[in-house]
Amino acid sequence: MAALIHATVCSANPHKLEEFEALFPDWDLELLGNAEFPPEDGETYAANALIKARYGRRVGPADRLMVADDSGIEVAALGGAPGVHTARWADGRHVERLLGALAGAPDRHARYVCELVALTPDGVDARGTGVLAGQIALTPAGDEGFGFDPVFVPDGETQTVAALGNDWKAERSHRALAAKALRTALDV
Repeated sequence: MAALIHATVCSANPHKLEEFEALFPDWDLELLGNAEFPPEDGETYAANALIKARYGRRVGPADRLMVADDSGIEVAALGGAPGVHTARWADGRHVERLLGALAGAPDRHARYVCELVALTPDGVDARGTGVLAGQIALTPAGDEGFGFDPVFVPDGETQTVAALGNDWKAERSHRALAAKALRTALDV
């Protein structure tokens, strides 16, 4: 029987904790909470996730694994943008902003990217990357998920992630793929 993993999610967002609980249902998870996180000014998703994990390592419980993520969407017609700047670019208006930016664009290829980083109590880091390729739909559909899910149609599917639902997402999303890769990197 594997030992229970005790981890702290390096975020102040309670929805992030819910996501991690779905990704790692066999782990004991807690939220780092209302800390003053440093700016996410890295050039890559991995760099931003590492900024959060290192911060958690400095201020969080010394005996717990620190886990952080960064993710975004990369859209071909936007030259790969918004990428690591997704959250600031979308400013809470994910679907509206993306559909406006793609108005009339024939190339609607996009991909979700997620990077998960875990720092052990002794400072060793492990990483997991997940990528989900797809297309941006012309109109939103579905009522599950969040962010760009109402307009993101994964390759091989005919519906948006929001229409496919949270159960589909828990198994096949970019975060689910990153979580599987992180488990492999941690050998758990």
